[in-house]
Amino acid sequence: MRLAHVCLIARDAPALAEFYCAALGCSPRRPATRLSGAWVGHGIGLPEAEILSIWLNLPGGDAPFLEIQHFASTRDHAQPQPDTPGLRHLAFVTADIEATARAILAAGGSQQGKITDLGSAEHPGRALYMRDPEGNLIELEQG
Repeated sequence: MRLAHVCLIARDAPALAEFYCAALGCSPRRPATRLSGAWVGHGIGLPEAEILSIWLNLPGGDAPFLEIQHFASTRDHAQPQPDTPGLRHLAFVTADIEATARAILAAGGSQQGKITDLGSAEHPGRALYMRDPEGNLIELEQG
């Protein structure tokens, strides 16, 4: 068994996909695809669902990948906080945490926390939490 992909539900899937490509080096995996019909609703348990699905390759390999979906009708929920139970963040390893943070800010993201040294003398490591334009948490790791 292996992890196939991670999916983010977006208010604007094309814009969020553009952010992940510009800020974090993702690339399109396939053309955007519209999914609709009874089979979609049956599969996900939401009758009459209409979905725009965008697949992106993550930097450094082709699997797993990032899927970004937009539902024709969505419900907004409060923005999750770092300590909210459930799936919480995507983590990316970077050689230059400051440069990656600047790229995220330039592409429309925001900074959640401050760069923190989580390592030791033997195993240095730094981390920083950011947010994409829709508020999803991104952890940057540099070791």
